[in-house]
This record gives sequence, structure tokens and C-alpha cells, in this order.
Amino acid sequence: MEILWFDELSSTQTYLKEQLKVGNLHSPIAVVASTQSEGIGSRGNSWIGLEGNLFFSFAIARHNLPNDLSLESSSIYFSYILKECLEEEKSQVWLKWPNDFYIKEAKIGGTITFLRKDDLICGIGLNLEKAPDGFESLDIKINKKDLLDKFFKKIENKPSWKQIFSKFKVEFALSKNHYTHFRDNQISLENASLNEDGSLNVNGQRIYSLR
Repeated sequence: MEILWFDELSSTQTYLKEQLKVGNLHSPIAVVASTQSEGIGSRGNSWIGLEGNLFFSFAIARHNLPNDLSLESSSIYFSYILKECLEEEKSQVWLKWPNDFYIKEAKIGGTITFLRKDDLICGIGLNLEKAPDGFESLDIKINKKDLLDKFFKKIENKPSWKQIFSKFKVEFALSKNHYTHFRDNQISLENASLNEDGSLNVNGQRIYSLR
């Protein structure tokens, strides 16, 4: 995976999407920025881009994804792989369904994915050093380049969804103390059960990650 590094972008996700559209970039490709002025979070929210933190987006062709991966669960898939990279460096980070990175009970980052033609685009923001009010930072010091090299190497090895899910479902119990959002509603995960494709059953309703 080729990685392009920038001092500042309005949004790695916006930049990547625009460059793919006009044909200046082609998947597989990743874009990293030291700071973002207009980072994109889930549900149309912004993600504050403080210097020293990690902001990156990457594109990967749909046919290069594992055959058993449901696109609706790609946020879980990529988030958990990054979580494993951090865990291998002794971080206590955990993944709240479907796409939020947590240290203890505080959010430190998140993932957003969407499909553009035949490419899946994934954007990730992670508070490595600084956190806005209400958030926390990663509990270890880590080199961005080393982390991304390890992350993309794991992706290129293409672990199956089954492999990733078998580990995530053990960790899912931690999500039950939290909430998720679905169709503009806040939903408790206390009584949620996890399906094999990464979706949830909540009060008889099947819920997929839409980001």
C-alpha cells in the first residue's frame, strides 16, 4: 500500500475521494495528514484534528477484500485490525461496536467507511497525544509510520472476516455498557446480541453498521 503524507489537509477522506474521482490516485492508496481542519466523523459530525494525532484514509478495491466480509461490517473489520496492532504494543484499547476506539470508558478515535464505485474508502482518526474535551488519548506512545506499516501489512495478508469476528465477539461484552445510534435514535447495547455477519439484534430489530 502506497502511503502519501501531508502536513495538513482539510480532510484525508475528502482529499482521497476527490483525487480518486479525477483519476490522480488509484487504489490501493493511503493518505495521512499531521493535522485536519475539517475532519469527518460519524453521522455527519466533525472530528477535531489536533496536531500530533493520527488522521488517515485509504482506498482498497472491493475485489481485494476477504470473500466472507459483509460490506456493512467493514468498519468492524478494519477497526479491529488496527486495534490488534495497538494491542501488540501493549495498549489497553478496545473496540466498541461498530467503529469506536476506547480506553477504559472514554473514546479515543473512530472509523468511517463507504463504497465509491468499486473501491471501499476507510477513514480513521485516533487521538495519539491530544484529546478534545470529553475524549481521551491513547495510553501508549507509538510511531505513526511504524503503526501504519504494521496495519497495512496485516490488511495485505487479508485475514478472513471469520478470523477477525471470532476475536471481536469475545470483546463485544464491553460494548454492552454503551449506546449506539441508529436512524437518529440512541439505542442501548445492554441487551444486544451479535450476529455472525457483525450486525446486532436489539429488541427484535436487526441493526447494521451504516458507516
